[in-house]
Amino acid sequence: MTSKIINDPVFGFIRVPRGLLLDIVRHPAFYRLSRIKQLGGANIVYPGAQHTRLQHSLGAFHLMGNAIRSLQEKGAFIFDSEAEAVQAAILLHDIGHGPFSHVLEYTLISGVSHEDISLMVMERMNEEMRGQLSLAIKIFKDEYPKRFLHQLISSQLDMDRLDYLKRDAFFTGVNEANIGSSRIIDMLDMADDQLVVDKKGLYSIENYLVCRRLMYWQVYLHKTSVAAEHVMINALTRAKQLACQGEDLFCSPALRFFLYQQIDRKTFFSNPECLKQYLQLDDNDIWSALKTWCNHPDPVLSLLSSDFINRRIFKVEMSDEPVSEERKQAKLQELSEHFHISIEDASLLISCIEVGKDMYSLDDDLIEIRFNDGSTRELTEASDMLNTSLASKKVRKHYFCYQRLYKA
Repeated sequence: MTSKIINDPVFGFIRVPRGLLLDIVRHPAFYRLSRIKQLGGANIVYPGAQHTRLQHSLGAFHLMGNAIRSLQEKGAFIFDSEAEAVQAAILLHDIGHGPFSHVLEYTLISGVSHEDISLMVMERMNEEMRGQLSLAIKIFKDEYPKRFLHQLISSQLDMDRLDYLKRDAFFTGVNEANIGSSRIIDMLDMADDQLVVDKKGLYSIENYLVCRRLMYWQVYLHKTSVAAEHVMINALTRAKQLACQGEDLFCSPALRFFLYQQIDRKTFFSNPECLKQYLQLDDNDIWSALKTWCNHPDPVLSLLSSDFINRRIFKVEMSDEPVSEERKQAKLQELSEHFHISIEDASLLISCIEVGKDMYSLDDDLIEIRFNDGSTRELTEASDMLNTSLASKKVRKHYFCYQRLYKA
């Protein structure tokens, strides 16, 4: 048997060839992604959103294989070693994610992104595998001459986005955001070492961008999902404060490592124990800690933990303008008096968040449309539906989230 077959609910059978690619799928660091939900706490709004980062990584790998074959059929010269390397890179692109997406980046670790950690993990695995990932790392870091290979991993039309948009729409049940990933891949081609899209795929690209916008505002930035994430962030922030004061908190050894130490970028990169402990963390560490902290004597930690465990999410007010300082101070005073805590402690019972998203960025790799005469035009110039100002407009919203007052 030359490959392992995995049955995926979105794409059907996914074949993983034996050798390097199957070794990656079987690696403990990769399997850890099966214990991390793709959409964090979005299942609070969409109960079906139970899929994992492992499933997403396999789906992106599947699409990458399709894209490589499609480009080869159109004359792109891609060595077998390059095809294997770019598939390895897409399998590993999310391997540095922590529990509940970006929560740890906001609370327990400062100055280190999940992309930084993904690269660290890839480099460590490369040592274990005696250099077999060297080419994949070059492509991942955009240091390989064939730039289009990196674009397949990271661009405005990469296999990562094509999978997570389709997969997330499937599991949340947001059917109107179902993109035509197969059609888009079939329309991909190359020109001057850059990915381009045949003009016959223009409408599919327009639909893809509209679906992306819909998914961000209806799923990823849904007010309840955002509020739930900040309940958890504030709970971990409070736990960190108590840990710094010497309070003994229940938590797993890996979570304790980050709670009871100040981990910044310099520390994370210089102390090998940081990555070792990080790779022991998954969603279960956070769940078990929050469940136990529900009964902690500290009123703020127990309240926030209970809120998340029992789905008593912050109330959210959305507006186009930031909340006024007077409104914020009035709410702080109200919460302070209601829960008999200081204004400083009450500050963890509110969150003021600004979020902004555009459907298409003019600062990233642009999407080029190729016409029959061989000429290419940037998407907003080729489209009769999207113009530059509309496609690249960054929509900003302000969320004022605060603790609900429940009657005893």
